[in-house]
Order: sequence, then structure tokens, then C-alpha cells
Amino acid sequence: MKNTAFTQFHEALGAKMLPFAGYNMPIQFSGINDEHETVRTKLGIFDVSHMGEIWVKGPKALDFIQHVTTNDASVLYDGKVQYSCFPNGKGGIVDDLLVYRVDAETYLLVVNASNVDKDWEWLVSNNQIGAELYNASDEIAQLAVQGPLALKAMQKLTETTVTDMEYYTFKKLDFAGVENVIFATTGYTGSGGCEIYMANEDAVKIFQAVMEAGAEFGIKPIGLAARDTLRLEMGFCLYGNDIDDTTSPIEAGLGWITKFTDTKEFINKDVFLKQNNEGTYRRLIGFEMIDKGVPRHGYDVVDADGNKIGVVTSGTMGPSVKKGIGMAYVPKAYMKSGSEIFISIREKSLKAQVVKMPFYKG
Repeated sequence: MKNTAFTQFHEALGAKMLPFAGYNMPIQFSGINDEHETVRTKLGIFDVSHMGEIWVKGPKALDFIQHVTTNDASVLYDGKVQYSCFPNGKGGIVDDLLVYRVDAETYLLVVNASNVDKDWEWLVSNNQIGAELYNASDEIAQLAVQGPLALKAMQKLTETTVTDMEYYTFKKLDFAGVENVIFATTGYTGSGGCEIYMANEDAVKIFQAVMEAGAEFGIKPIGLAARDTLRLEMGFCLYGNDIDDTTSPIEAGLGWITKFTDTKEFINKDVFLKQNNEGTYRRLIGFEMIDKGVPRHGYDVVDADGNKIGVVTSGTMGPSVKKGIGMAYVPKAYMKSGSEIFISIREKSLKAQVVKMPFYKG
């Protein structure tokens, strides 16, 4: 079990620690609802050092990324970030990821913690083009500072202006006395904020500086449990739950990151193009509970007669929306907003309604 560069702080702050993706990670500190509300109204600090970072460099870097991802990385410019996914050659998804363009021959791929080794092997096995690949995952620590006051607080630690940064952009800057920190504004919570990438050896200094800078704004440490409720209220997919090797990006409602241009040839393009044009048997939908109940991952979705029509991929009681919410794959007849479905909870069929995501409107 690996520790991150911040484990000592989590333990000192009284975190409930559990294994996650091979790491000893904080699940909660003050409690899920309190942490969730802190991020929605103020700012919270997350340890996301378990995420993977893979560099793609050289004159073939862009061509390689275009081949192994669904989105069109040719539209990126220096300092821009893009959400994308790796198709697995069988119509499914190896992983979803972020693509950072540093310059025309330098890209950073940020991948999910549980998939780092799998993703690395996939990229290496598909690198016939000769791009330069380097797995830096064990060398980089990462903090996410999320919430409406996050950028205002972090501005205290750098002379570079960050409060006006657009969503899905990044800068290399001096931060808390550390040079060449990557400061990004992507986020997985829907409440604004930033991600800070640093070398492991700078992690302690930066964590202490962030906590000190955020103190006047009410910063709190946030665990992975609240991270999950925050992302689910936004309808963001979680790999291993809502997308995996058996789901296509078209089925998952990720057609917007699957670009069918004449100049881009990528793995499974023909499969996804056919699905895009002809439709799919099932789609990932969002639903909210009408009857009182909390949906959970793995619960059956049934019709009015009790026939199974799907499975809940993610579900929770949304702390901000104050109702049971979830996502599930359902057949075409149940995809439209307003469709009535039922969630099987403790042998009872509880009524729910298909709704457009995000659940949390901010």
C-alpha cells in the first residue's frame, strides 16, 4: 500500500483512511455532508496524488495522441486542457483522461489512479509511431483546491494572475516559493477551483502554504467520499462505475469528446461513428428519486412491472440537491427526460424519474 506525500497531514487531521487504488487515502475528515458543503460554498483541499501522469513528447506526440484518444487534440493550444478517453479496440473505454498541451511537442496525460499501469501498457503497446513516453506518476504529487473561493485564496501564493483563468486551462508558475508548478483549472466538483501539480519533494511546503492561505476563507481537508458526491451531482462519469471496458463513449453520453473529423483516425473510430449515426441500444441517463430512498451502485433498475431494464452505476443522496440521485444504463424506451423508472431498493421498487444532468445547477 503506497502513501502519498501528504499522508502525514491526513493522519494528523484525523482522517478516516482506507485503501484506494493501491494507496492509503483519506475517505473523510469532518463528515461527507460537511465537507461537501464546504466545497460548494467556500473551498476544500483534496489529495489527488494517486492520479497518474504520463508525458508524451517529440515530433510524433500529437499524431500519437490523435490515434489513441477520441477527442481532437489538434485544436489544443499551449496552456489548454482537454477531456478525452482511450478506446480499447473492442468498442469500450480503457480510461478517461485529461490532455494538457505544454507546447507542440510536449503533452501531459492525466489518468485515473486505478488504471495507471493498465494505461501505460496500453499506450506503449500502441506506440508504433515512435512518440516519446514517460510515466512520471510516482514522481508527482497533486492537490485539488476546489470551491468558489479557491482561486482567490491561491492568488496569495503566486505573483502570476490566476483568478481570471478560464476553465480547462493551465499555467506553469512560481507558487508558494516553488518554481515550475503546474496550476490548472479543470476540477471534478462543479464549484470551480484548481489543481496543483508539484514534485514530491515540494509537497509538504506547498500543502502547508495552501492551508495557511486558505485559512481566512474557511478551507478544510476533503476526503474521497465527498469528492464522489460532488462529482455525481454534476453528472461526471467515474471510471469503473459509469464507464469501463464494456461501455462506449457514445453510450455514455460522451459523444462530445468523440470527434469524427476527416483528418483524425483513431482506434474504434468506425465502431463509434456507426453508433453515433444509428444510435445505441442503451444510454447512460441521470435519474432522481420520486419515492423516498437512496440509490446505490449495483442496484437494479426495473420497469413498472418489475422487469429488470438496467443497473445503477452511481447513486447517492445528493447533499446539495437534497434528494436521491443516480446514473444508469437503460434501453432506448427509457432514455427521454421524464421517463418513469423504478429502483429496486431492499426488495421494493421505488419510483424515479429520468432527468437531464447535471443534478446540481449551482
